[in-house]
Amino acid sequence: MTDALFEIRGLEKSYGDRKILAGIDFDVLRGECLVILGRSGSGKSVTLRQLNGLEPPDAGEVRFDGLQVSGLSERELFPIRRRIGMLFQGGALFDSFDIFDNVAFPLREHTALSEAEIETTVRAKLALVGLEGVEEKMPSDLSGGMKKRAALARSLALDPEAMLFDEPTTGLDPITSATIGRLIHSIQEDLGVTSVVVTHDVALARRIGDRLAFLDEGRFVFLGDWQEADASGPRALADFLSGREEIAHAA
Repeated sequence: MTDALFEIRGLEKSYGDRKILAGIDFDVLRGECLVILGRSGSGKSVTLRQLNGLEPPDAGEVRFDGLQVSGLSERELFPIRRRIGMLFQGGALFDSFDIFDNVAFPLREHTALSEAEIETTVRAKLALVGLEGVEEKMPSDLSGGMKKRAALARSLALDPEAMLFDEPTTGLDPITSATIGRLIHSIQEDLGVTSVVVTHDVALARRIGDRLAFLDEGRFVFLGDWQEADASGPRALADFLSGREEIAHAA
């Protein structure tokens, strides 16, 4: 992890009169897992969507592997997005497709692989996330955790260099959440995929994150490793990690 795969400078984003991002600067290092933490509504998911051009910034720039992302048209973004997978909070599987066709979709849309090659790839990606034998099932037949894993298999179909995860464990029980965390870690370690994970799940963040960034009032008030966070992080981060602020409000 010696160089930056993503470089973000001066990023600003507002919705109406509400400023969400107030000029943030950070890098995502090649091969790392960066976890973005922050309270609800702090702009974590907005930040994530900037990284692959799903939303344009009001100001600032995003670079991926030296290539400008911000300001590009949908057509111009196409070759960059093929290199960046994304797991949405709800999984975003196609309800009318079985699991095989869900995972095969990006391969059929974006490659010239034969159906035999697509079948081999789909089965390999499902095996990677521990979902052998579900190819003919519909999304409605799967549990929440299995849907997340199927969506992850689809996100990995094109062998991305980077993965963006938006609240990957929301609504999942602790055991299933631990499974998702293990998969995120194994993708990084075994496949060399750079990951950016937005989450409220502190246990997950500690399990998978090489570094963490804490978003507060539109800016990253902390960016560093866990040792630095526990030893000298700002009060807002300490409150978040310990749950003190939420307990205070509940009282």
